[in-house]
Amino acid sequence: MGPALATLSPRRALARTKAAPSSDVGLIDALKVGNYRRYAIAQLCTSTFGWAARVAQDWLMLELTGSAALVGLTVAMQFTPMLLFGLFGGVLADRYDRRRILTITQSLFGVFTLALGVLTLIGLVQPWHVLASAFLGGMAIVVDNPARQAFVHEIAGPKLLRRAISMNTSIFQLGALIGPAVAAALIAAVGSGWAFVVNALACAFAAWMIHSMRREEMFPTAVVRRAKGQLRAGLKHVAERPEILWACVLVGFVAVTGVNMATVLTAYAADVINLGASGYGLLTSTLALGAITGALFAGRARRLRLRTLVAGAAMLGVLQIVAALISSTVLFLVVLYAIGATCLLYLTRSNTLVQTSADPAMRGRVLSLYVLINMGAQAASGLIIGWVSEWGGPHAGLAACAVGPLLGALVVGVILARRGQLRPVLRVRQRPGRGFIYLVRRSVR
Repeated sequence: MGPALATLSPRRALARTKAAPSSDVGLIDALKVGNYRRYAIAQLCTSTFGWAARVAQDWLMLELTGSAALVGLTVAMQFTPMLLFGLFGGVLADRYDRRRILTITQSLFGVFTLALGVLTLIGLVQPWHVLASAFLGGMAIVVDNPARQAFVHEIAGPKLLRRAISMNTSIFQLGALIGPAVAAALIAAVGSGWAFVVNALACAFAAWMIHSMRREEMFPTAVVRRAKGQLRAGLKHVAERPEILWACVLVGFVAVTGVNMATVLTAYAADVINLGASGYGLLTSTLALGAITGALFAGRARRLRLRTLVAGAAMLGVLQIVAALISSTVLFLVVLYAIGATCLLYLTRSNTLVQTSADPAMRGRVLSLYVLINMGAQAASGLIIGWVSEWGGPHAGLAACAVGPLLGALVVGVILARRGQLRPVLRVRQRPGRGFIYLVRRSVR
């Protein structure tokens, strides 16, 4: 045992030893850390059933009103608090104990969704109940999201940090894609109300798992004391780091239309394949299967660069255009599978690049800005895609999904190219023993 470990308790030393394998560790190695394993299980439950509850909200609103526009308004109500208070949530995530924050927010999520579930099961639910539940859940997300992402650094340790971030993001995005399939199955089998009740149970389980973590095995980050200018300092930090700044700009473009496909798939299931909730389950299950495939490759990139994100955004937009033009259901499912994989790869790598580039003392504030842009854009996406789908049909809605990713890839790509951060490079090498014979390779930085 080295001198650094000799001063630690046996459990803490064991956790530190487990968290320091060689640099070529696999993605699964993060799960060997006990606290992170608890966290990952809790995250998978809340992400999957949380998204199932969100989809159940959308479907319930559609059943109550028959309006795709009001479904979009429900999505907007959930993300509006992030637009109003998101940056302050990051300040709180840096200032207070993140484990305590997460225990409280998960408990609140459970209370809100349980209330909506009970109202639905007893037949008293009204559209305003759905909107109120979405808004209250959004208020809890303001603090929960940056605290949850920054908390990974305290439970995985420095050597496993990148793998843990990648797995954490993959779990969240995977839940976002599996959750709708779970919701469709629950809605078809027992109705929307039980989807809310199951989510409440998942939230209670997650709160218990987080609360039961062993403090002696954690890698705590110093709490930032209350002071003036903390929010401004966080914004300045982002502006000074190009890899963070342009990743945030690009995710804003992508999220404003490209990520939130739940609204358009709801309309597609009802109006194109005419299978209702079961058809919606088929579509979302296909998207989730693609996401699972993407998750297997999400942590394999040895080095993340902005050009990787630009290429990923462009690919996502192209696939969504192709999906909008396809009339065959089988081919549509194939492309939808590819969209799920591409979307998860892009979001995971974008989040990992931002987190690993941020200063530890600024991480909560940086993540709050990233989440604000991402989720705020998705709030606008609910209204935009909902309106286009209602007035132009599902195919037009799918085409609209592609606008943000393609435009973002174009704008950010051009800006980086003009600044010299994304440019063609000619590399010339002399092949030994063959005189002046050169190999020329063209690459992009």
